[in-house]
Amino acid sequence: MKVALYARVSTLNHGQNAEMQSRELREYSERRGWEIVSEYIDNGFSGTKDSRPELNRLMADAYKRRFDAVVCWKFDRFARSVSHLLRALETFKSLGIEFCSFSEQMDTSTPTGKMIFTVLGAVAELERSLIAERVRAGIRNARAKGKKLGRPQAAVSDSRLLELLNKNLSFAAIGKQIGCSAATVCRRAKTVVVN
Repeated sequence: MKVALYARVSTLNHGQNAEMQSRELREYSERRGWEIVSEYIDNGFSGTKDSRPELNRLMADAYKRRFDAVVCWKFDRFARSVSHLLRALETFKSLGIEFCSFSEQMDTSTPTGKMIFTVLGAVAELERSLIAERVRAGIRNARAKGKKLGRPQAAVSDSRLLELLNKNLSFAAIGKQIGCSAATVCRRAKTVVVN
């Protein structure tokens, strides 16, 4: 199996060095008989950033199917949030690429690893559902207090709209002139022409 190794340290100070992670990942891969095709090392990049130079390169190479599995030293070296990790794992799964975390001993090619992936997916789905419910509750609360929601309506007179429509301008061009979207112009145009 062809594998890609990923290592990351947040800072280059305090003696942090990604080489320790890389060395252990190389030894682990060799013991399992895996062929290392590439190493991706982000030195001095926070895990809170979804976009990192070597991680971006790794994801681009994943889409090109340059390897069969990604091996990292620990989950938090790859991603700091469950949602970011899960998005990456879902991408890998759709591409037929396995994911292995050395420290947590999680390998999505094994039954236990698949179970952990499923649990992580359920947790992320629960998190999305809770966020959506909080948003809906917030909207209900705002409406109950009489707050108007949505984009404010553009104050345009029917005569001005008819004037612009008679110039045979596109809805987008009219929208730019009166400060609203082409869809809004289209809706208003139907009512102005009908009346």
